[in-house]
Amino acid sequence: MEITTEIVKQLRDRTGVSIMQCKKALEEVGGDMEKAILVLQKKSAGIAEKKQDRTLGAGVVEAYIHNTSKVGSMVELLCETDFVAKNEEFKKLARDIAMQVSATNPQFLKREDIDEHSAELATEMFAKEVEGKPEEMKAKILEGKLSAYWSERVLLDQAFIKNPDLTIRNLIESAVQKFGEKMELSRFARFSVTQ
Repeated sequence: MEITTEIVKQLRDRTGVSIMQCKKALEEVGGDMEKAILVLQKKSAGIAEKKQDRTLGAGVVEAYIHNTSKVGSMVELLCETDFVAKNEEFKKLARDIAMQVSATNPQFLKREDIDEHSAELATEMFAKEVEGKPEEMKAKILEGKLSAYWSERVLLDQAFIKNPDLTIRNLIESAVQKFGEKMELSRFARFSVTQ
């Protein structure tokens, strides 16, 4: 398949990654858009991991208020330098994450934040659902149910509402690849008017 500038542009629009990296990913997979996205996500995760020991010295606090003015949220997205923190695309990323928090009401930032009590309650709830299943399959079914349950409640594991092919973690890893700096979502808060 010929890799046209239009296909490269489509991939860039979907991922936000540089044109050269998009072109290389498309060449690597023979022009298949979906496979190229997976290649870029894998590379983003690797790049993000390499930058883990860097110091975070800058960032933004961004807010999102839903148009009803009844739900809003704030997030703190950290990076290494003021240069990136002041970038409009970085601020937009933080705002998109704040919108995600308003829309999905996550309980935890990352899996490591799940307290023992919440983990035990979830395990008990799903253990009842796997009763009567074949013994050799119970553990695997339980693991799958818990994974799906927590992926809805852990912000970094949630599917991004603007592009369900990406998780919030993937979104941040792509930004690390794009900006060339370590980034970390450090905290969030959600507020809603109850009636």
